[in-house]
Amino acid sequence: MKRTLFVRRGSRRRHGPYGLREAPRTPFRSLREAWVALAGLSAVFLFEMMGNTVLNVALPTIGRELDVPSAALQWVTNAYAVVFGGLMLVFGALADRLGRRRVMLAGLALLAAASLATAAVTTPGALVAVRAVTGLAAAMTTPGTMAMAFRLFDDEDLRVRAITLISTVGMAGLAIGPTVGGLVPAAAPWQTLLLANVPIVALAALGIRTGVPADDPADLHRAPADVAGGLLGTATVVLALLVPTLYAESGTGAWQPWAAAVGAVGAATAFVRRERSVPHPLLDLAVVARPRVSGGLAYKAAAGLANAALAYLVTLQLQLDWGWSPARASLGMLPQVVVLLAGGPFVHRFVRRVGIDRAASISAGSVVAGLAVYTLCGSLGYPWVAAALVLVAAGMRVVGAAAGVNVLDGLPRERTSTGAALVDTAAEVSAAVGVAVAGTVLGVLCAGDLAAGHWSAERIDAFRRAVTVSGAVLTLASAAFVGWATRRTRPAPGEGRGGASNGLVAKGS
Repeated sequence: MKRTLFVRRGSRRRHGPYGLREAPRTPFRSLREAWVALAGLSAVFLFEMMGNTVLNVALPTIGRELDVPSAALQWVTNAYAVVFGGLMLVFGALADRLGRRRVMLAGLALLAAASLATAAVTTPGALVAVRAVTGLAAAMTTPGTMAMAFRLFDDEDLRVRAITLISTVGMAGLAIGPTVGGLVPAAAPWQTLLLANVPIVALAALGIRTGVPADDPADLHRAPADVAGGLLGTATVVLALLVPTLYAESGTGAWQPWAAAVGAVGAATAFVRRERSVPHPLLDLAVVARPRVSGGLAYKAAAGLANAALAYLVTLQLQLDWGWSPARASLGMLPQVVVLLAGGPFVHRFVRRVGIDRAASISAGSVVAGLAVYTLCGSLGYPWVAAALVLVAAGMRVVGAAAGVNVLDGLPRERTSTGAALVDTAAEVSAAVGVAVAGTVLGVLCAGDLAAGHWSAERIDAFRRAVTVSGAVLTLASAAFVGWATRRTRPAPGEGRGGASNGLVAKGS
């Protein structure tokens, strides 16, 4: 009989500290029944999505008030992103050993403390330190969001719907983050933007503490921790995430971005060799090589690569090539925002209709198709740019849930947090690579200060040629990931679509 996290239905609720009732270890039969847990997990994902976007528009205000040089201002956001991306895999593995809910609640407590510390920030260094600690807290909480949502249900249809619901809340945060970041500093101190995390943390902690079942010790991973593997894995991701920042600071002619890229490849090579040789690796590569796991990660990487490249290139094109103001450029991105927000109710219906494997391949293919449309036709006018944004948004809306469920379904139950961390890390690293490739091609083919006004005809031609070349390279790379993943997850002849993850059970909520 399949072992589950839960005991049989009808078990009595246990009371925890302060009289709060803990959720029973039983599989929820509907989203409504799990609403407390889903509210808490949605609040965590809301913070993750708003973590950087809420500050982006406010950066000029922060720079003026703290007297931060423009070259250093980007570290306000990059400190968060680098720490967050670099430590997700480590904390995912720790959560599988120490308890997913326990690590999540510890991360939320750290997040609350970092947010409250913002009130005392008066120097650039202090703000960067607060953002780094916030990234640490995010690394502790983010992998558990998908892992916990997955484990709340036995039915895969409910798993997809739950992850879709949580991601819808996150997409709302992604959409309103820049608006909030622009309006709040006009009426209140900019610190309010980070202090606002405190009520979100309180909601998340309450929902997780009372709505998510405590981990069953039998479902925890008991192997010793691979410290050296964790250090090498962290170094790999951190260096990969640093490459775009170092390129932006120093350009392609400097040695720093190239040294970081070589270091990332070297650390990754050492990491793979270690994980293949030690008896208790941080990341069991044999498990990652399973078709559903490797295929799901490839879908996520393809989508992250194409989406990041499109967002980067479109932003530059609208403002630098076409001369749009930042406000008008923000409005130009609205088709993507609308699809991201409005597409939530259709995700689980689409997945139920075509199946989890086809949903993952079609949605990842849609993201790649959007980048292809932009590469081929983006210079012909805004309607083509809008069409590309819609295709990418529609694909991103599905691929997150479909690829995530594929990965988690292919892993042992005691490694779901590691799997969720792998999904998030694949997205972070592929996005960084997408920006790095696009930025490098632009730097080579369009030399000089891109932000300088009064472009000549030659510079416009060079810029558009660089957009075409970088878009084509990244489209082909993303398409290769999708093609490989599709072949990887295709059932063998005669195998059919059986198994827990190869067909959704249509049950209502």
